[in-house]
Amino acid sequence: MEENEKINETPDEQVKAFTGISPEEVAKQVKKARKKGMVQGLLITLIIVIISAAAVAALSFFKKIADESIYAELLGNTTGSVLDRASVDKINNLYGLIEKTYIKPVDKEKLQDGLYKGLLEGLDDPYSVYYNKEEFAEMMENDSGTFEGIGAYLSQDPDNKQITVVRPIEGSPAEAAGMKENDIIVEVDGEDISGQDIDTVVSKLRGPKGTSVNVGVRRGGAAELIYFDIKREKINSISVDHKMLENDIGYIAISDFADATADQFMEAFDDLEKKGMKSLIIDLRSNGGGYVDVSVEIADRMVKDGVIVSVKEKHGLSYKYEDKGDDKYLKVPCVVLVNGNTASASEILTGALRDYKLATVMGTKTFGKGITQMIFPLDDGSGVKITNSEYYTPNGENVHGVGIEPDVVVEWDYEKYTKDGTDNQLDAAIEYLKKN
Repeated sequence: MEENEKINETPDEQVKAFTGISPEEVAKQVKKARKKGMVQGLLITLIIVIISAAAVAALSFFKKIADESIYAELLGNTTGSVLDRASVDKINNLYGLIEKTYIKPVDKEKLQDGLYKGLLEGLDDPYSVYYNKEEFAEMMENDSGTFEGIGAYLSQDPDNKQITVVRPIEGSPAEAAGMKENDIIVEVDGEDISGQDIDTVVSKLRGPKGTSVNVGVRRGGAAELIYFDIKREKINSISVDHKMLENDIGYIAISDFADATADQFMEAFDDLEKKGMKSLIIDLRSNGGGYVDVSVEIADRMVKDGVIVSVKEKHGLSYKYEDKGDDKYLKVPCVVLVNGNTASASEILTGALRDYKLATVMGTKTFGKGITQMIFPLDDGSGVKITNSEYYTPNGENVHGVGIEPDVVVEWDYEKYTKDGTDNQLDAAIEYLKKN
């Protein structure tokens, strides 16, 4: 009878009778054991993954040390670094020697600036330049059209580094002191600046209003220098000058292509048109360039339709600046005056007017700067200017190192100019337009 009763028990009652634990408790413990096993398994797997990742990372790190690519990543550059283990060691060794032996106090910041400047100089491109914080601020200030200094446009020969006065700004301290076009700057405050970058020299000429600077120049090839004590003033640079000449010949001189130049040009052009301009002289002599988009905007006002300039960048990337095709364009005979200091953005405008036969180019061959640069500000206030493209005129010509040959060659008569102020090239342009 007792056996029959056990046989009639349910499975749950049999489990409880055998283990002393209810089936619900058994299920809970099984579930808990499974969960604990899963967690342990995950932890073990995670530990294995971490150990494996650490091993791979260690192998990668030692490999990068071996091939020296670690320096690139430490400098935040994943494409590679100019600094390898040997160069870093060499720089530190040189710095150690300087600290131990150099007779004068060492300015670590200046040495670092020298490293950055040297990196850009290694490109062997005079147009790619590093600017420290002060130099970069001065360069950007100059582009704004207002600065404190002596007031003179300068240019630099990329080969011999000679710095020449393009012309003093009208009404400037430089003009009042007697500085003239084509004067070669040799000394600033008794320091020989030969071979220094033009931006470095400009920073020496700049300074607070009311302070003075002594400038030594060479004029006309003379052995002895001429010295000027010039008091710095606030300079408001006007990049466009215009007037009406005889026979209703309009005259527009553009000294550079800065932020406000396009607006100034449009105002000058419209004013001359209202006064009945029948022909036009655009004077780009000694205009060393400036912003490409500004020269394109001015060219767009002159060209009726078509490509103004084509630009090719690294890896063959290219794009074209095209005229908007509106009804505003040059409709009167025109002469563009150029010389050996007409460069870059000036040559873009000259090339467009020449290729579309909108103007006769007169004077002497232009400088030949058929490349453009981009300006990059850096986080610490410094900056760099790097050559990033080359440009082509509408006819597909790149003028770099070649220049633009004038349609009518007129050599500059420097002696006449210094004697009585005669501008023989401008006179030639006026006579040409009278006859044509």
